Amino acid sequence: MDLLTPSFGLIIWTLVVFGIVFFILKKFAWKPILNSLSEREKNISDALLSTEKVKKEMESLKSENEILLAKAREERSQMMREAKETRDKIISEAKEQARIETNKIIADAQIVIHQQKMASVIDLKNQVGNLVIEVCEKVIRRELNNKEEQEKYIHQLAENTELN
Repeated sequence: MDLLTPSFGLIIWTLVVFGIVFFILKKFAWKPILNSLSEREKNISDALLSTEKVKKEMESLKSENEILLAKAREERSQMMREAKETRDKIISEAKEQARIETNKIIADAQIVIHQQKMASVIDLKNQVGNLVIEVCEKVIRRELNNKEEQEKYIHQLAENTELN
């Protein structure tokens, strides 16, 4: 039980040593400890304030970033629409130009075909005319060689001809 109940002298010496240590700590260490604690508290509160500032700035930057992102998306979709319109316009112009060129080529070909057809018809008529002249020439030579037949043919033509 002696361990649990200290003697009166031990209590007094403990109080004296505690008082001396307390006095020394109060005189030399208490102010620097309190100053460092208050400085640390101030640093922590400043850090919390700067954290709040940074947080607000991050939120504003985030909202600005979202706005810029929305604008970029809108510009991209606008550029895509313009590109599609330009592509469709170029394609339709190319188709129209091709259609015009095709019609021109067809018209030119039809003109050339008609001209060649007319040239062929004229050539055929000339060949038929030459053939008729050659045949007539041979028939007339044969008939002119025979005097009797010539007179007979003249009488036949005179009979067939009606006088007015």
